[in-house]
Amino acid sequence: MGGVVTIRGDKTGRNTSGISEVDTFRPGVQYGGGANLDHEFPFSRSSIRKFRRGEVIAGAGVLIDIFARVQRGMVSASTPLPDGREFIVEFIPKGGLIGELEVLRKQPLSLEYRALSVCELHFFDGRLLREFCANNPQFQVKILSKALARVSELELRLISNAGSNLRQRLARTLLRLSAVYRTDAQNGGDELIISQHDLAATLPASREKVNQCLRRLREGKVVDGAQGKIRILNRKALEAYAEGDA
Repeated sequence: MGGVVTIRGDKTGRNTSGISEVDTFRPGVQYGGGANLDHEFPFSRSSIRKFRRGEVIAGAGVLIDIFARVQRGMVSASTPLPDGREFIVEFIPKGGLIGELEVLRKQPLSLEYRALSVCELHFFDGRLLREFCANNPQFQVKILSKALARVSELELRLISNAGSNLRQRLARTLLRLSAVYRTDAQNGGDELIISQHDLAATLPASREKVNQCLRRLREGKVVDGAQGKIRILNRKALEAYAEGDA
C-alpha cells in the first residue's frame, strides 16, 4: 500500500492494529509483505509507510502490535510538559526503532512520534518479534541492548542539562543533532533541518530565549542559517560553548 498513514488507535486497546490511510503520497507504488530487506530482522516486514514532515506517526497511549524501523528521514519522540509545552525526548534517525519495547511488553506507546522530515518507515509484526526473542536469546540481548543504550544516553543527557545554562544546552543539542544527522549518507552533519519550535522543545526552553542564544551564536559566526535550517560554521567554538569554556 503506497500512502501516508497515521498510526492511531483506541486507547482502551480495542483496536490493536490502529492503522488508517489518511492521504496518498506516491500513488501507484505498491508496498506490502515482501522479502527480507531489513537484514537486522530475520522475518519479513509487513508494510512500508511514508510520512510528510510534521505528520504524526503514532500517538501516546495507543496500543498496537507492530513496531517500526526508520528507513529514511528523522522522527521525533515527545511528551507534553505540565505547563502544556512539548518536550522532545529524542530524535530517531535512520536505522532507529520505534515501539519495539512496547511490543515486547504488550504496553501502549508512552511517547508521541512525529516525522521531522519526509520519512519512510518499515513496519514489522510484533508477534514475530516476541516469538523470535523467546526462541533466540542472542537476538533478544541485541534488541534490549539497543534500547538500554538509548535510555542510558537520555539519562546522562538529562543529568548533564540539569546543571547547565541555556547556551551550553543549546550548543550540546546542536552537536548531538549534528551527530544524528551524520548517520544519513545524504547529510554531512553540518546542516541541521529543524524548526525553532522543535529546537526549543528539545532543550526545553522558550522560543524567545532560544532565539536570543542563536542570535549570539550567529553574531560570533559559530552558526548560520535561515528559518528551519541551522548550519554549523565553527565546530570547535560550538564545542567550547558546550563545555562551558567559551
